Amino acid sequence: MLRGMYADFFGLKQDPFSIAPDPLYLFMSERHREALAHLLYGIRGGGGFVLLSGEIGAGKTTICRCFLEQIPSHCKVAYIFNPKLTIADLLKTICREFHVEVKHDGFGPATIKDYLDPFNEYLLQSHARGERNVLVIDEAQNLTPHVLEQLRLLTNLETSERKLLQIILIGQPELRKVLAQPELEQLAQRVIARFHLGALDEAETRQYIEHRMQVAGLRGPLPFSNQAIQRIHEIARGVPRRVNLLCDRALLGAYATHQPRVERAVVDKAASEVFDIDNSDPKQRPRGASTSAQPWTSPLGTLAIGLVAGALLAGALFWLWGQRAPVAAIPTAGAAPATTKANAVARVDTPALAADPAPSPPLPSTPPAASALLGSEADAWRALGPLWDESLAGAEPCAAAQLKQLQCYRTDRMTLNGLRQMDRPGLVNLRLADGSGWALVTALDGDHATLQAGSQRWRMPLTALADVWRGDFSTLWRLPPGQTGRLVDGRTGPAANWLSQRIASLQSAGKVPPSANDLTARIQAFQRVHGIDAAGMAGPITFMQLNLVSGVDEPRLSSTGS
Repeated sequence: MLRGMYADFFGLKQDPFSIAPDPLYLFMSERHREALAHLLYGIRGGGGFVLLSGEIGAGKTTICRCFLEQIPSHCKVAYIFNPKLTIADLLKTICREFHVEVKHDGFGPATIKDYLDPFNEYLLQSHARGERNVLVIDEAQNLTPHVLEQLRLLTNLETSERKLLQIILIGQPELRKVLAQPELEQLAQRVIARFHLGALDEAETRQYIEHRMQVAGLRGPLPFSNQAIQRIHEIARGVPRRVNLLCDRALLGAYATHQPRVERAVVDKAASEVFDIDNSDPKQRPRGASTSAQPWTSPLGTLAIGLVAGALLAGALFWLWGQRAPVAAIPTAGAAPATTKANAVARVDTPALAADPAPSPPLPSTPPAASALLGSEADAWRALGPLWDESLAGAEPCAAAQLKQLQCYRTDRMTLNGLRQMDRPGLVNLRLADGSGWALVTALDGDHATLQAGSQRWRMPLTALADVWRGDFSTLWRLPPGQTGRLVDGRTGPAANWLSQRIASLQSAGKVPPSANDLTARIQAFQRVHGIDAAGMAGPITFMQLNLVSGVDEPRLSSTGS
């Protein structure tokens, strides 16, 4: 009730930092998007282990739930959140999660062999049906080396193409130390993708707070001063769960003292309640939850009514402190999202797993000689045009593209995960041992990329591509209807109208959180959901991502996208 009162006080429709999970509040920073991309990339890699580590409260479980929402129906998942088990108990839990029937003949408890035999048979039958099996283990830092070695043995079952079980380990930073032990070297060599989820930086902390306040219904300016946000980031160390807890208590404190804006002093007071922190040292970091927090109290009044109100408020806050959990969990996408809204908001536009492609003649796995690559970027642009069903003939291919409602985009900082996220063919500059040149990247499937230069085509592992590619990437994107000139900031003209209508449609469908009616706020809401720098400027990246999620006809790298 008291939180509902402070929500009204700040003009909110609901509590912005509630501990109840709600997919609308999901905030995906660039780090979270990168972590999710690593998980999705890892399970396409043909089996083995994928490792996701991060500090307590950094959002690992959030990433895991987003990941679980995005895997296709032919992927069977078992999720274990309490790995403090013996080998026998762990195998029993795995069989139960995959609905594997275990039979035991004779006296005494079931043996490890009683679990392994039917589980191996299940994996073989599942593979024959075209299914994939993924085992997700949370809090994996609690696994003993002995149990981890047994997990490695589970991945030994394989076909000529892939292992039949993919295992994802999620845990705190200690997990990396566990896997670095000499006796687990064989397991460490089977980790095909790993990512450490760091904390938010100060700018992301501000975006995180703004995002939650806007989703909660804020329409005016943010009721946190710049100094207060800086202090929140400093104390919470950019950990979302700590930011939740601290912001919630700071808003409560501001309401209790009738302050319309949270200042640094209010944050310090809140920190003294929820963290063991000495506010006399502005640089001190929280060391844990306080066991002797004092409730906020209203200033003493001289009128009797003020004293009564203060007493009532103190009593309510004392009751509240007794009821709430000591650490507020970051709201995440629900574990069992049943609505389109939940799936849509939690979704990150990284291509979903595709079914195994039909057999085709194998392509070479290595690029041709440098002399066979495209000799100039202009030649590469002209080769790229037909993928958009357009000819880019002439000395200036990008000028020709402009006349056909297309615009060129270039960057020298693309990553493999960025390619998956953009999901569109483009140009890459390859630096081979005998020279360099341009090639088209035309497909991404599993852990391989298909490239083309003239009549030459090859399909190389992404690890090999990373060795000869330094991040140069160029592509085309389709301009909004009515846009005739080059688009830099799409907040005016026909592009702005199209942009506003598309984002409004996504908001109506629950795929983007509600925002103010002005275009900048709508753009920022869309950018936050899709991990784009939420500056409110609608540049090429924003339009390309909007084209992707709203179904604009453009070629795709993934088989599902195309």
